[in-house]
Parts: sequence; C-alpha cells; structure tokens
Amino acid sequence: MFAPVTTGRLVLRAPEAGDVDALHQRRNDPEVARWQNWTLPWPRAAAEELVADAVAMGGPLDGQWWMLTVAERGSDERAGEIVGDLAVHLSNGGRTAEVGYTFASSHWGRGYAAEALEALVTWLFEHQSVSRVAGTLHPANRPSAMVLERTGFVLEGHTRLSYWLGDDNSDDLIYGLTRADWEAWRDRPRHRPAEVRLVEITPDTAGIVAELRTHASQERFVSPVARSYGDVLFPLVEDGAPVVPWLRAIEADGELVGMVLLSEPTAHHPRPYLWRLLIDRLHQRRGVADRVLQLVEGQCRAWGAAELELSWHRGRGTPEPFYLARGLVPFNVDTVPDGEVVEARKRL
Repeated sequence: MFAPVTTGRLVLRAPEAGDVDALHQRRNDPEVARWQNWTLPWPRAAAEELVADAVAMGGPLDGQWWMLTVAERGSDERAGEIVGDLAVHLSNGGRTAEVGYTFASSHWGRGYAAEALEALVTWLFEHQSVSRVAGTLHPANRPSAMVLERTGFVLEGHTRLSYWLGDDNSDDLIYGLTRADWEAWRDRPRHRPAEVRLVEITPDTAGIVAELRTHASQERFVSPVARSYGDVLFPLVEDGAPVVPWLRAIEADGELVGMVLLSEPTAHHPRPYLWRLLIDRLHQRRGVADRVLQLVEGQCRAWGAAELELSWHRGRGTPEPFYLARGLVPFNVDTVPDGEVVEARKRL
C-alpha cells in the first residue's frame, strides 16, 4: 500500500472513495481539460470507476496507470482540500516510469504542481528504484513544460503529429529524467555565490560554455550559446555599420555558469545593447543574473556610456519582471509573429 508523502504544503496520498466529487469537477473544467486526453463532458461514472480502480490497486503496478490524490496539508499534517492528482505508469518491470498531473484551475499559480511532482519523482527514485522518469505534453502547453523543468526534467524530443485524441492529432514533446539527471538536479547549488565574474572565453573553455543550457521553454527568450558564437563570428550590420560584439562567460565561485553578450558602443552605435544573458538551468534562481547585470552596467560605464539598452519577448516565463524590477524602462513595444517584443533602456 502507498504510504502518504508530505511536502511543505501538500500531502500525496492514495485515493479514497470520497475523492470522486473533486475529481469529477476538476476534469470538467474546460481550462483543465484543454491539453488533456479526455473530452467534455466527462461523466461522473468515469470518475467513480477511476477512483475505484485506483483504490483497488493500492499503489503503482507495472504496466498500469495509477492515480494519487494531492491535497493541502492541515495544521495537524492531515490532508485538507483536494487540489489535484498525479498519475504514474510503471513499465519494464518497474524500472521506468511515466508521470502526469492535473490540478484544479483555482489552485494554479501557487507552485503546487511542481512541488507535488518533485515529491513523486523523489519517491520513485528512492523507493521504486526506477532508472528513468518521463512525461509528455502538447507543445503549446508551456505551463506544463515549466512544471517538468522546475523538477529537473530535460526536453528529449519533439514528435510530429504523433498524438491522437479522437479524430484530432498533434505534435508531442517528450521530457525525461534519468537517475543521473535527478541527482544533478537534487544536488545543484541553491545559495547565492560569493563571487561572480565576467571572464574571457578561451579555447579551453569554449566547449564548456557551449554546453550550458537554459530550460527548453526559455529558449524563446534567450538563444543557445551556439547562436551567440555565430553572432560573434558574423556580426550583425545595422544602419549600414556592423555591431561590435563583446562576449564573456559568467563565472560563479570559480564555476562557469552562463554567458553574456553585449554590443560595444561605437560611433555608429553609441549606446551599448545587452544582446543575450544566459544562465545555465542548474544555476538559475541563485541571484547570479542580478549580479551579472550589475557587472554589465559597470562595463558600460567603463566604456563611457550613459545608457544601456536591451529587449525581451513577452509571454509565459518572460524575464520582463526581472528587468523592470532593476530599473529598465520600456520605450517601445513591437508586435512580432509570435507575440510582442519590448525595447527598454536604463540610465547608468
């Protein structure tokens, strides 16, 4: 039998007969069902059958899907209001697993899905001894991708027109997490670094820097390092004159953790432009970017510049809140095919 797993705010427990109402209501929410594998209206009889089957199983079994209920913790650590469910499918004799998650829209935006999924993944690696956990999703479901990424999953593939629901089909994204991936994510540094430096990229470090990665969902906002290498090798020509790229690696406590690309001020382009700021996925949320922006501003002052310009895409996961909180002032918004691009400026 599955013993309850608790997190700071949640309880993951085996389903009970009394969970039917919450499950039925949750699955009939159009926002919840939008990217899922059921159609509306979802009958109550299906909820009763799903809960009954899960209760009878008592825990995950090889070759079958099993559902856990996720509820808020009460003050006495007893389960409170139901907020969602997790699903797990063991295969290959229990050595691999696929996971899924569904949360009530009234509880979105609180980080519950990532918190619950992280607890389930830890349980699978520590108590089921799986070698790999996977999850799939619709390419347009960016919030779901961010849940997987915040739990350490890595995008492994994009299959085309491979997923069918009734007579409709779509592409599918495949995320995976091996035991080595999970251990690296679990053990990643969380503290603010004591020292952050911008250092030249040398032949010895170019390959290391090239391997640094954001989360896949962030690539809409910041291109991979290889793209920056190409921009340095073949500088853009704007208003009849080439820009002068200034590329540096980001070093935190002696470890290479990212990359920054600026355009130097010239007679044709007197205002430096922050072209790209990339922090590796294992080193985000440590305060590194904040320190890098300070160093960038210092470099611009050393060049004699009075202002710094940059731009960002709007959308889920945009760096806009980060830049606005640090004094960047938008002065132009352009509509582009995939959304909006904001141009901003800061006086130094």
